Amino acid sequence: MKIRILGPAHPYRGGIAKFNEVLAASFGREGHDVKIVSFTLQYPAFLFPGRTQYTRMAAPEGVAIERRINSVNPLNWPAVGREIARERPDLLIPRFWMPFMGPSLGTIARTVRRHSPRTRVVALADNIVPHEHRPGDRPLTGYFLRQTDAVVYMSDEVGRDLDSFGYRGLKAMTPHPIYDVYGPPVSKAEACEALRLDPATDYVLFFGFIRDYKGLDLLLEAWARLRAEGKTGGKKLLIGGEYYGNKEKYDTLIRSLGLADEVIVHDRYIDENEVRHYFGAADLVVQPYKSATQSGVTQIAYHFGVPMVVTRVGGLPEIVPDGRTGYVVDVDPGAIAEAIARFYDQRKAEEFRACIGIEKKRFGWEALTGTFFRLYEEIEK
Repeated sequence: MKIRILGPAHPYRGGIAKFNEVLAASFGREGHDVKIVSFTLQYPAFLFPGRTQYTRMAAPEGVAIERRINSVNPLNWPAVGREIARERPDLLIPRFWMPFMGPSLGTIARTVRRHSPRTRVVALADNIVPHEHRPGDRPLTGYFLRQTDAVVYMSDEVGRDLDSFGYRGLKAMTPHPIYDVYGPPVSKAEACEALRLDPATDYVLFFGFIRDYKGLDLLLEAWARLRAEGKTGGKKLLIGGEYYGNKEKYDTLIRSLGLADEVIVHDRYIDENEVRHYFGAADLVVQPYKSATQSGVTQIAYHFGVPMVVTRVGGLPEIVPDGRTGYVVDVDPGAIAEAIARFYDQRKAEEFRACIGIEKKRFGWEALTGTFFRLYEEIEK
């Protein structure tokens, strides 16, 4: 089949870009003609919350990427759609993660359908309702959805949000696949040497972009409780990721809680060749999210075999079976603190790691590619 994916890819950085590249490579291994049509301009600089949108890493080998889409130029969108339509793809996969992208991706999809009637549009939706709400979200999302034949989503939470729009196309859920592109696991000694950490210390990891909905403040409050109870001896909280929000808020909280000597903050984007060091150093990954759909961080943890504590929001409980590969807790500092303490007190690391080895088998990329083909065939009927 001829497949075109709309969405970010190299030189853009971040989990969605990396996901698109791995998805394209997965289709390619199955023998399909696949290309990612990416952005010349993804976000205007004043709208981007981080330091840079671009990666320093080399482009992925064997993945065709063309930069064509300008997210803020309406004249560009039908032109890109006509270019894609001339290639007569069987399957168009627009990647939808926020309403801001609805007009550009939706117009491209609509144009492709108009000029290439045999093309089927099956979207991949990270979110339907965004974590951080803005005026106009619903009409922008609704416009995009009307240009699709089907939607693939990765958590039941997103499926329920899709239903709230009265979506009439086909839809199917498949779990977020494992991120297995960050290299093999490394020993704690090697990881700590790379990060200049003490290998004799136990590390609890918070990883990824730091946004308000990800609940780092809850984890800091949980750590303060553990410290007050005398349960942080020999342990440190390692934070790896760039602030996408109010950095001062977290710096002030660390100081006010008296945690400066027990919290290590690497405030920067973590390049993909460094990811394995953070997970190699960690005993436990904590995702104290206040809201969620699914998360790539859980699937990185699965790849590296690191147990998790996640909050009971969105699709996280679907991915982390409570008491097998980690703990699922309420969105509450006390509950988060209790889970961290229980992990160490009951020495659960070996048991959880063994369960991760079993559980991770259900998160293959072939399940995702197969879902697209199944929907394609149903549309054809």
